[in-house]
Amino acid sequence: MGRILAIDYGKKRTGLAVTDILRITANPLITIETNQLISWLKDYFAKENVDEVVMGYPKQMNGEDSESMQYIRAFLKQFEQTFPTMPIKLYDERFTSVLAHQAMIDGGMKRSQRQDKMVVDKIAACIILEGYLDSLS
Repeated sequence: MGRILAIDYGKKRTGLAVTDILRITANPLITIETNQLISWLKDYFAKENVDEVVMGYPKQMNGEDSESMQYIRAFLKQFEQTFPTMPIKLYDERFTSVLAHQAMIDGGMKRSQRQDKMVVDKIAACIILEGYLDSLS
């Protein structure tokens, strides 16, 4: 059984999280510049056994797609062309940034650390992954 990788896609930066090999826990992995994402994924998939990818699906409160879906659709097309055998699923990511900030506060992070958007992005990816794992059980 391989890992599940989560992507919190952003126009500038993308947060990534991954499960352990038993798919029990979700762990923040890295935040990278979005323009480097496909290259980074190629390297990661070559080194790690990943069975599926979960990507945050940004919706508005009324359930409609958010504006950022235009960028995500373009990425999904590129992902599917680059990794045609890798399953990718969309998972509702509403409130993940808010939850990430709250998790950092609860974890005792200093204000200066909580303002680091790179930290927020990978924690948001972890929250997406945790929600996805919970939905499987």
